Amino acid sequence: MVPHLKTALSGPLLQLERRIIEASSSIERWFRLAWQEHTPPFYGSVDLRHAGFKLSPVDMNLFPGGFNNLSEDMLPLAIQASMAAIEKYCPEARDLLLIPENHTRNVYYLMNVARLASVLRQTGLQVRLGTLLPEITTPEEVALPNGGSLVLEPLLRTSQKGAVRIGLADFDPCAILLNNDLSGGIPEILRGLEQQVVLPPLHAGWATRLKSRHFAAFDEVVRDFAELLDIDPWLINPCFGLCSKVNFQDRTGEQCLADEVARLLDRIRLKYREYAIDETPFVIVKADAGTYGMGVMSVSDPAQMLQLNRKQRNKMAVVKEGLQVSSVLLQEGVPTIEQVDGASAEPVVYMIDRYVVGGFYRVHGSRSRQESLNAPGMHFVPLPFATSCIRPDGAEPPEAAPNRFYAYGVVARLALLAASLELEQTDPRAKAVHPIG
Repeated sequence: MVPHLKTALSGPLLQLERRIIEASSSIERWFRLAWQEHTPPFYGSVDLRHAGFKLSPVDMNLFPGGFNNLSEDMLPLAIQASMAAIEKYCPEARDLLLIPENHTRNVYYLMNVARLASVLRQTGLQVRLGTLLPEITTPEEVALPNGGSLVLEPLLRTSQKGAVRIGLADFDPCAILLNNDLSGGIPEILRGLEQQVVLPPLHAGWATRLKSRHFAAFDEVVRDFAELLDIDPWLINPCFGLCSKVNFQDRTGEQCLADEVARLLDRIRLKYREYAIDETPFVIVKADAGTYGMGVMSVSDPAQMLQLNRKQRNKMAVVKEGLQVSSVLLQEGVPTIEQVDGASAEPVVYMIDRYVVGGFYRVHGSRSRQESLNAPGMHFVPLPFATSCIRPDGAEPPEAAPNRFYAYGVVARLALLAASLELEQTDPRAKAVHPIG
């Protein structure tokens, strides 16, 4: 499926996509050299926005929770990529412990867990599920909507010859894969596991990770990539700003928010004039840490940040796990011109190791092209990526499916590379980080 575009493709994005297609060999070599210097996260997903004049990532998730929304045709690629990732981190692994979110009542999330576990088992691993929920003290079977089921088991922490390990009853895994973003903090049971590989690393969780750090790393990646293609970095990179020491309940930091919105709107207007773009600029205000589309709003006037009503302040004040918002990312709004069945849509690209393994359109029938689509009422349509987004067709126009999906994959992999750099820069054990390029 290719989305319906409200307006004809023309101008900067068409030129950008054509340049990406023409330079595909150089791009793949650039990525290959970059991955020799930087280790990709085990997996990740990237939310993209296609504006007709710009194609940008707007979020990067290191604990992707939508594997059940991928096309089954892409599963062989996911299995192969998982094999490559496991061999890199724990080549002799036989047993893997998968730790999901605490959403035992969200059966659609658990469908994601079941799909992920199935992919990993087909790499030759024995996979079992351990839960952080203290109320689960014995194995508990959970029924799934498709007629299947999965078993959640209580985690056990042991000490063997002075080394701390976690596992399950009669199960001592080499590797631990988190599908839990640790929004509520790093549990004590996961600390100090020096002999077991934890993927992604604990500092990738929202207890410590910040979106502003990711987009600062993305700035660095894009500067080098844009030089390779001789393009304006803005075409694939949203402007952003940061306000810390914000408290929506007592209205602390409102002036910082208004000033930063004004600054970003001015920058966007300059770019719109440069490219003769007839759009109303807007800014997305979101919590600097957290996921699930919580703590997000769209504004087009700085005064809006000084006039928030109680309902709006309450919405912005708290995110997942009841965490208070104290730092806010302000990001250039990228309108979407993609639609599925007349509803606003945006592509979400999934990767394992350094490989694109599929994706889907996030679709929302009651949200505008200038709003976040990650909200209640959304649904998903699998993206039929052709050959993992790595085979553009130079004989076809840029908007042809293989070329459109290749462009998606390139920009998503840039975000993945930025995540790699971000994790290196924030690793508490790291001493130095090699630059991109």
